[in-house]
Amino acid sequence: MTSAELVRRLEQLSEAARVHLESLMGSWGMLADLSFSDLVCYVPVVAGRPAGGPQPGGPQPGGAGDQQLVFVAVGQMRPTTSQTLFAVDLVGQAADEAGEGVLVREAWGSGQIVVGDCPYSGETAPVRCQCIPVRFEDSIIAVLVRVWSPRTGRRTGGLERVYRRIFERLASMVAAGLFPFHTGVAAVTDTPRVGDGVIVLDENRRVTFASPNAVNALHRMGIVSQIVGSGLEPLEAETHAVSRVFTGRLPVIEEIERRPEGVVAVHCIPLVEADVVVGAVLLLRDVTDLRRRDRLLLSKDAAIREVHHRVKNNLQTISSLLRLQSRRMGAGPGQDALVEAERRVRAIAVVHEVLAREPSAQVPFGEIVPSLVALAGDAVVDATKVAIRVSGDAGDLNADVATPLSLIIAELLQNAVEHAHVGVDSASLLVDLSFRPGPPKLEVEVRDDGIGFPPGFDVDRTSGLGLSIVRDLVRSQLGGSISVANDDGAVVRLVIPTAPDQAAG
Repeated sequence: MTSAELVRRLEQLSEAARVHLESLMGSWGMLADLSFSDLVCYVPVVAGRPAGGPQPGGPQPGGAGDQQLVFVAVGQMRPTTSQTLFAVDLVGQAADEAGEGVLVREAWGSGQIVVGDCPYSGETAPVRCQCIPVRFEDSIIAVLVRVWSPRTGRRTGGLERVYRRIFERLASMVAAGLFPFHTGVAAVTDTPRVGDGVIVLDENRRVTFASPNAVNALHRMGIVSQIVGSGLEPLEAETHAVSRVFTGRLPVIEEIERRPEGVVAVHCIPLVEADVVVGAVLLLRDVTDLRRRDRLLLSKDAAIREVHHRVKNNLQTISSLLRLQSRRMGAGPGQDALVEAERRVRAIAVVHEVLAREPSAQVPFGEIVPSLVALAGDAVVDATKVAIRVSGDAGDLNADVATPLSLIIAELLQNAVEHAHVGVDSASLLVDLSFRPGPPKLEVEVRDDGIGFPPGFDVDRTSGLGLSIVRDLVRSQLGGSISVANDDGAVVRLVIPTAPDQAAG
């Protein structure tokens, strides 16, 4: 079971409290990185009940039922700035009552941060544990445990001391119910991490610390002046994120672009004491190269759309020329051939019209079918009332499949409209077009209520151009199969592979 599922099953917590806990675990990657430590979040459950089972009233610190509580890990975060102590996940496991559970229970009962040595599950030597009560409104809803080993920890330097001081300030905010910030939703945004770059501001919005990666990010933005000891006025010229954090007391996430130098993602977090903003932490990530690739992809998509748009226009021009030529010819086989060729060109143009809107290699074939039905309807020249019903959806198809399939369906519908009632006086014709998708193949059926195929009809020996085109496209280009039958009318069934390795080359 995932951490999110465990939290959602905690019935002793209100919805707002669950969101608060999810927000904490959505942003605690920063806490783990700042502390160079593993973090584990424990919540209390009544002994003998699964996490999230009914717990009437929700136990609170100091209550008579405290001795019946078992603390279960609902989340775990490893640091990216240091090595982890745990090779396995602890989610779903109970705190060891002879080890870390003692400190966890003390922090839960007192509502204060507790630090001590303890044997931790899976560790041969005692480790250090810092147990931080997670407060929401007037209640403690969980305990956040920082676990590290002095023996294997990262060597302390100036950067490490600054990071740990930031963590201690944020830990105090967690215990006071001030962090994570009450935005009403759980944190889900992919924000910069500590290793990307850190800047610390004091209450006067002056830089007191800037990590090397943060300095590099600012240099990429064209800010090369002295950073520590100065303000971020050059950065504020591009954004008001810092001002908004100090006035609104809520975190701000923005991307700042300064052309042609670069683009930096900024996550600005206020540091609060006694409801007063006393500083801020900025996490910076240089995303210049990423955004440049994004722009290149957008340019490529635009170019692909333009190509399909031009192909569609060229096909429509050819269609118009064929139509004009057919009108200049007298009635007969020549004019009929030109009309059929014009209709086939239009069927192909329909696919490129969709591709011009959506440059993906996958085509939503359902958007093409109505145009193909309209093409068949345009071919009705007598008083017969033709109804074409469509059922099912072919889904998204590769363009290499969608183009010949659109031509195939146009031919089959046209064939039904023209030949289903040849020699029979009928006022109406019903044609059913159905799709039955199911990887790795797509089944297509065209059925009409006409006279059916002639006795002994064989699609392999047909002399009709339309069905010959359909047969050859299905077998040679799509690697599928075609069969025909009579069943109260003509029925044509197609089976077309949709997996890339099954289609014919």
